[in-house]
Amino acid sequence: MSPAWTPPVRTLRDVLVDAERRLAAHGVPTPRVDAELMLAHVLGVPRGRMFLSDPIEKADEVRFESLVIKRAARVPLQHLLGTAPFRHLELEVGRGVFVPRPETEGVAELAIRALRERPEGSRLAVDLCTGSGALALALATEVPGSVVHAVELDPDAAGWARRNMERCADAIVAAGSQVVLHVADATTVHEGALAELAGQVDVLVTNPPYIPDTAVPREPEVAVYDPPRALYGGPDGLDIVRGLAVAAAALLRPGGLLVVEHADTQGESGGEHGVPHVLRSTGCYDDVDDHPDLAGRDRTTTALRADR
Repeated sequence: MSPAWTPPVRTLRDVLVDAERRLAAHGVPTPRVDAELMLAHVLGVPRGRMFLSDPIEKADEVRFESLVIKRAARVPLQHLLGTAPFRHLELEVGRGVFVPRPETEGVAELAIRALRERPEGSRLAVDLCTGSGALALALATEVPGSVVHAVELDPDAAGWARRNMERCADAIVAAGSQVVLHVADATTVHEGALAELAGQVDVLVTNPPYIPDTAVPREPEVAVYDPPRALYGGPDGLDIVRGLAVAAAALLRPGGLLVVEHADTQGESGGEHGVPHVLRSTGCYDDVDDHPDLAGRDRTTTALRADR
């Protein structure tokens, strides 16, 4: 009598290769990396500590398969993992909040450098349209002795920001900093929640909604899962930026720095539909400059509050 047939043991490598193939077939841009990150998440180990020749437990394989199916349907990887990296932080994200992108880390760097130039104990910053709190928390944890006011209008996004502030509470305290969350309209906050800070803010940073209303992103991860309020900024994408330019001018001290993220078509090359033009047209700013991201695309504009 022949022995009963038993299925071959599946290894981590086996399930990774299969997942990579399926994710690639569904247009996922980084199928191998995504598969490895999801498997590491299921196993509860760092990605670099997986031994691919090890067998995979059936329960882990079932959990991994569930994640692969969802990722193949273009659910954002960060939603599946529950977190998104941002500089040295690991932030909680999910439905209702914009997932922070690597490009915004360069925006944070410009703001952090400027805030560090101020004396410790008198470092005051504002993050408008804070979303997950990424920029505000980067400033607070990387610039000792800073006070950062984070502003978000959408209550769902503000909930994620509050959750991340609690998550990073120890790091904020260790830096001797404070973060204050305001659920308010960033374009009128200078007339309300932050009116008492008028003319005192050293650095104001923002990653506002800047996509034109008719320019729906091609990536399902963005078009379907990022909240529309965090994406769209009117017919040319700059309606919110125009309001922020006025609010920032009221809050910044003379010589204070404004840092604005924007699309690569909204820099100097955008002419009257570019952020530099919007800032200059207020008559409130000097030294308006574009800055390239790591790919060489102009994605950030900085300006100094004029002393006039």
